[in-house]
Amino acid sequence: MSVDTAGIVAPPRRFGTRWLMIGVAALGLTIAYVDRASLSIAIPFIQQEYGFDQVWKGIILSAFFWSYAAFQIPSGWLIDKLGVRIVYTVAVIWWSFWTAMTAVAQGVNSLIGLRLMLGVGEAPVAPCGVKVVSQWFPRHERAFAASIADAGQQLGSALSLPIITVLIAFCGWRMAFVVIGVVGVLWVLLWLALFQTPRQSKRLPADELAYIEAAGARIEKTPGGDSVKWSDLLRYRTVWGMMLGYVCRAYAVYFFITWYPSYLVEVHHFTLKQLGIVGAIPPFLAIISTWCGGLFSDYLVRRGFGLGVARKIPIIGAMALASTIIFAAYAETTAVALAFLTLAMCSSAFAAGSVLSLPADVAPTPENVGSIAGLQNFGSQIGGILSPIVTGLLLAADHGSYRLPLITAGSICLIGALVYAFMVKVEPLPIRRGAR
Repeated sequence: MSVDTAGIVAPPRRFGTRWLMIGVAALGLTIAYVDRASLSIAIPFIQQEYGFDQVWKGIILSAFFWSYAAFQIPSGWLIDKLGVRIVYTVAVIWWSFWTAMTAVAQGVNSLIGLRLMLGVGEAPVAPCGVKVVSQWFPRHERAFAASIADAGQQLGSALSLPIITVLIAFCGWRMAFVVIGVVGVLWVLLWLALFQTPRQSKRLPADELAYIEAAGARIEKTPGGDSVKWSDLLRYRTVWGMMLGYVCRAYAVYFFITWYPSYLVEVHHFTLKQLGIVGAIPPFLAIISTWCGGLFSDYLVRRGFGLGVARKIPIIGAMALASTIIFAAYAETTAVALAFLTLAMCSSAFAAGSVLSLPADVAPTPENVGSIAGLQNFGSQIGGILSPIVTGLLLAADHGSYRLPLITAGSICLIGALVYAFMVKVEPLPIRRGAR
């Protein structure tokens, strides 16, 4: 097994089993984002049927994130205790059922209840992806692997527009939820057939196992090693910085997941066809940006830069550039508005691989990766809760104008860049109580 001048172990010369594993995990995230974004696309039609106002619309769109956020921390803990294979399986079965049940919604109350149940099921999905990356990938491949996993978010958001609009056009909004619920159950069969941890996998060649272990993968330790309770993780400033930074990044991200389709319909008068085709362009481009961000971070590691530099440059630069969503508020044409929205979405996506690498980069032990990922993603969902509600309130206060919501989202991106710059230290946290 060869090692280059930067201390990087050379990988086996074949398409590795590790890439298959992250691909399957990413597909699960893609399905999750189609499921959660489906209501954002269908809600203009549901709103016409039930007649609720913009404030209630914002509350309905936000409801998913209430339970999704609440179950982030227990999800991370369960993943560390029970393993990603079991937790991911149960989660997808649960959320697929409640997605399909949206077909029987009868108004505001039932929509809120169904979204709460969906949030419970989808809570483990991001921590599961982070855990897969930490187990299967060394540090110099970690950001790109995380970007592949996170690309499921952009792919799901992009695919949801053409898929859901076509389903609504041909079979109505109720049947659209049934169809995408069934897809999740089919994914479970694939997941159970393929996924194992590296030391349990019968598909993994011995040289690839040796490679990922030697090059820094966070494979579970043997019993009797040092450990840190998940509650003690809250004693570290870096963990709080990761949570707060993700609040800021998620605020803008979830504008695209929740209000973006309504923005295109209400401000730029998109038809259903335009929404499904033109509206999908920014999230598809964001997929490429996600991969580029992960590749760039890993390139810096291979060039000998420390993890702090390799992760922070993509995160801080991307967060600052994502603030250009502000300029969409002043755009005079649809093309210019879409250009700024695309730049903002792609910039935020560029940071994804580095952000999602952080739990494995800073975890004091491999058994803490899922818990830190759950804490980090809890911050993300606080942003997810705030974004649709605040957007709805600002719209109501400014007579339906999207200017204030877009300015707010861009300003919060700048705050996030500062948080990652000054609060997050990218190195394994010390194993001692009260460490900061």
